[in-house]
Amino acid sequence: KMVAAARPSVTVHPALASEGVGAALKLPEVFKSPVRPDLVLFVHTNMAKNARQPYAVSLAAGHQSSAESWGTGRAVSRIPRVPGGGTHRAGQAAFGNMCRGGRMFAPTHTWRRWHRKVNVQMKRYAVCSALAASAVPSLVMARGHLIDDVPEIPLVISDAAESITKASKALEVLKLAGAGPELEKVAKSRNIRRGKGKMRNRRYTQRRGILVVYGSDNGIVKAMRNVPGVDVANVNTLNLLDLAPGAHMGRLIVWTKSAFAALDKVYGTRDAPSEVKKGFTLPRHMMSNSDLNRIINSDEIQSIVRAPKDGGKRAPLKKNPLKNIGAMLKLNPYAKQARVDKNAVPKVVKDSKKFKAIGDKFYNKMMVDSEYDGELFVKFASWLEQKTTAEPPAEEEE
Repeated sequence: KMVAAARPSVTVHPALASEGVGAALKLPEVFKSPVRPDLVLFVHTNMAKNARQPYAVSLAAGHQSSAESWGTGRAVSRIPRVPGGGTHRAGQAAFGNMCRGGRMFAPTHTWRRWHRKVNVQMKRYAVCSALAASAVPSLVMARGHLIDDVPEIPLVISDAAESITKASKALEVLKLAGAGPELEKVAKSRNIRRGKGKMRNRRYTQRRGILVVYGSDNGIVKAMRNVPGVDVANVNTLNLLDLAPGAHMGRLIVWTKSAFAALDKVYGTRDAPSEVKKGFTLPRHMMSNSDLNRIINSDEIQSIVRAPKDGGKRAPLKKNPLKNIGAMLKLNPYAKQARVDKNAVPKVVKDSKKFKAIGDKFYNKMMVDSEYDGELFVKFASWLEQKTTAEPPAEEEE
């Protein structure tokens, strides 16, 4: 069963079938460094730019013609046009980025700022973070490595692996260490690259597999270089681009015993600086114990904190009487009845014979008292559709 890195020692596993399990080694302090994915991403992005080669279009591209504008007055645009006649090219627009055969927009130049300077301390910090992530099985699995058969993370094998000189022997060493499924996965991932890159000396793509870190080269570099997906690095020259390809931490690393034992000398310990890198000390966590709940609830903290205060009434939230009926009733008890009266619906008086008779009587009285007559009144009375209409007066004889 695979074991995590939070323990004091790591077992040395045999590199050859004829060997036995070796003595345990102390876990180097660099594996306890803070894991900083933000820093690893920044450093990797800038370091990867330093391998680029300048590219640009020709300075004369799109301008290899003596084109001139025809000016105004010819009902055509003022773009420069190819001179001459007798061919389709004559009169065609030139130079512009919208023209056939013209230059591109903002032609590229070789004097672009291709490379980036990265602080040495940042690069060293990023390498320490990548090494610490390689000792966490969950991060190694999250990167896509198959480590079900790997006995331990980090994986350390004996120094006999540094003396192998054949690729067949290298395969046996890696399979004995439990890396067989990882090697098969990498071999099956080899595919032809999409796009024009296949014509430019990068025809195939392939997943990144195991990184073998050695202390001294006694043939291991040549033995491992022909194994698909396997990279080799010296413990004194570890590179972030190898430890975290694509800025993704958690690469599966196979250490030789001498390389693993040299890590404290190369990167230093918690109490001593590095013997190789001048002025470098290991980065430390902001908190030595990140279990905040355990710290707060510990006897040391709880014995000095103040007890919670008892009582103490908070001021009630003031309510708006215009919007809250309860607050309004405290100020004006009559408000409830006023609201009922305001919302009361007046009774509608229905028509009845009694009220209709009163109306007719009032109308007839109004006619008699006012003595309305004439043609206009007759029309007015018929317009009102009343039952009682005045008879038209007789015409007077001259």
